[in-house]
Amino acid sequence: MAAPEDHARSGFAARVMLGRVFAPVPSEFLLIASTALLLTGFGLVMVLSATMAVDGANPFDTVLKQAVFALLGIPIMFIVSRFPVRFWKRMAWPALILGLMLQLLVFVPGLGVHNDGNTNWISIAGFQAQPSEFLKLSLAVWLGFILYRKRTLLSKWQHVFIPVVPVGALVIGTVMAGHDLGTAMIIMAILLGCLFFSGVKLRLFLLPAIGVVVAAAVFAVTSPNRMARIMSFLNVDSTDCYFADAGSCYQPLHGVWALASGGVFGLGLGNSREKYQWLPAAANDYIFAIVGEELGLIGCVVVLALFALFAVGAFHVIRKTDDPFVRIVSGGIVVWIVGQALVNIGVVLRVFPVLGVPLPFMSQGGTSLMSGLIACGVLLSFARTLPTRDPAATPIAPARTASARSLARR
Repeated sequence: MAAPEDHARSGFAARVMLGRVFAPVPSEFLLIASTALLLTGFGLVMVLSATMAVDGANPFDTVLKQAVFALLGIPIMFIVSRFPVRFWKRMAWPALILGLMLQLLVFVPGLGVHNDGNTNWISIAGFQAQPSEFLKLSLAVWLGFILYRKRTLLSKWQHVFIPVVPVGALVIGTVMAGHDLGTAMIIMAILLGCLFFSGVKLRLFLLPAIGVVVAAAVFAVTSPNRMARIMSFLNVDSTDCYFADAGSCYQPLHGVWALASGGVFGLGLGNSREKYQWLPAAANDYIFAIVGEELGLIGCVVVLALFALFAVGAFHVIRKTDDPFVRIVSGGIVVWIVGQALVNIGVVLRVFPVLGVPLPFMSQGGTSLMSGLIACGVLLSFARTLPTRDPAATPIAPARTASARSLARR
């Protein structure tokens, strides 16, 4: 029979563990988590609306698949948020190696899937995944660890470039080997973002930035398909490129027309006309056009506001932390998610040429949703390390003595 002291000790331990679970979290944690959940829920609604017009198929098939990834990704996000910072430092090299190995699977015959000129997916037992989405997160964590370890040596260009530039070039090269320029450009932005938040001197930062611009230009010029999209983007006469060049601006124009027909208040949820076989990627890269058509300018502003709040929460983590590793990785993640959102929205608005990047949390695609939620989990784990204000710990001013009260009366 257990001693009373053992029961008291076990009860105390249980209370301590329960206290850790319900311990107060910083406001940054709540802001990042709430915006991610709202964007995910909003995305599920819009995916359902955009895919209900598919002929000969169950209108709920696509959204149910997306919902499965959401139901898996959200608990994983909160589980990942419990991991300490030292775990991510230890996982930097294994995560990068695993991400590269998964990315190389796209070149294995029978596994790699070729779609729209890109080979950036794998298919296993009927399940398709895009390994480059997880490669973004693994690269951000690896860059944070390497630049954190070299934080006292970053004034020398040799330590800035090695091994960051060779490994970054390897990662970008594996993605570009599948002809996915959009994803490669997001990875380039992650690399530059991590270098910027590491505190590298401007003159050392400009060299990789120039290299990224030159590499993107070379990749664009060497592909006739990419050059056709860029030239159609630069073509002022929209109807001319609509009927010529094999319809190179067919999808961009229908995206703009969707936004224009939505006006301020939209046509109403589910009332899109462009999703009826007019806009090919209505649930993927052009889901923001469906938001604008059905919910109008108000719906678009809500999406932009949610991404802005997400960025505010992430930048608060960057500003308040004392750990260079946390600052660098958080910077890479916010450049990835917010930067990719801006690129996607810019493509829909025809501010940028078509690059083929999804809208984080909202576009159809289980791999993109999972990687984004896991990246949010990493940010949340970093947010837990920030100081919190505990109301119970607020010091209470001592009561005035009788003599002090008498003096106050006088």
